[in-house]
Amino acid sequence: MNIYDIAAQAGVSIATVSRVLNGKGNVSEQTKDRVMQVIDKLAYTPNAFARGLGLNTMKMVGIICSDVSDIYYATAVSTVERELRRNGYDSLLCCTGDQLENKRKCLELLISKRVDAVVLVGSKFKEKDDNSHILAAAQSVPCVMINDCLDAPNIYGIVCDDFNATREVVSNLILQGLRKIVYLYDADTYSGVRKLSGYKAAFDRHGLTPDNRVCIRCERSIKDAKNQIHGLLEKGYHPEGVVTSEDILAVGALKALAEAGKQVPNDVQIVGFNDSILAKCTLPELSSIDNKVEALSITAVRTLIDIFAHKNVSSKIMVAAEFVRRGTSL
Repeated sequence: MNIYDIAAQAGVSIATVSRVLNGKGNVSEQTKDRVMQVIDKLAYTPNAFARGLGLNTMKMVGIICSDVSDIYYATAVSTVERELRRNGYDSLLCCTGDQLENKRKCLELLISKRVDAVVLVGSKFKEKDDNSHILAAAQSVPCVMINDCLDAPNIYGIVCDDFNATREVVSNLILQGLRKIVYLYDADTYSGVRKLSGYKAAFDRHGLTPDNRVCIRCERSIKDAKNQIHGLLEKGYHPEGVVTSEDILAVGALKALAEAGKQVPNDVQIVGFNDSILAKCTLPELSSIDNKVEALSITAVRTLIDIFAHKNVSSKIMVAAEFVRRGTSL
């Protein structure tokens, strides 16, 4: 039994049934009573699709991320879902992995489910050469990107100021007299590129040559970060500081340096990024750049609500990061 059957038996349009169900629009008491009698007779419970017919909205938002097991993504997804629920919206979650074809299929799936918008969590959805999957979705619904942006209609970026945050942390280390500052990073996404640019800009600011910079790309794992630091030590390079694009890499660096007998922070200072729970699970506790993932996620939902209300919305909103000093920094 569906809304069409109700309309047929009551002798009204489906729009009239929808107005009755949602308590909106001008419907005479006589017509309303007739519709309600049919609903009671059939013991009808309206589903989301039926409600959407009358309101031109499913009150449903798609959330897409590459890997919900990741601490950063999990926090963002949880916050977005919570804020959507507070505003009367349900959510559908898709996890894509890193393959472009899977990202495309998930976006197509969400659009087919008649979601009102899509929130893309993280910087792994924009490709270097082909963003047709995002552009196609934006032709149907608003797309909000958390910690990424794409200059195109109906796409809105909510980003952290990764560049300045990283530049200021590295600059502070340089001002303390450190020169051998290693940078470990795991991706060349929008966010990843801005962090790396901030690291390099700090050396430029203080007139230090590129030879002073040691940038190492590694896997997003404690094991590989450890291996990279051990490799440097074996070659006779002894870092005075290590800055990373993710807390998990900083944890690996901390473990490697401890195994090598280095004292942190007296011999080597370490700074992670994201200020995740990992930063509080080490000894000493890890200094980290807080990229305000909850603030980014809340702002993303507020942006969507404003879009739904037909308010003027900026296509890009930047949130400032904050350095959280703990036991791995002086």
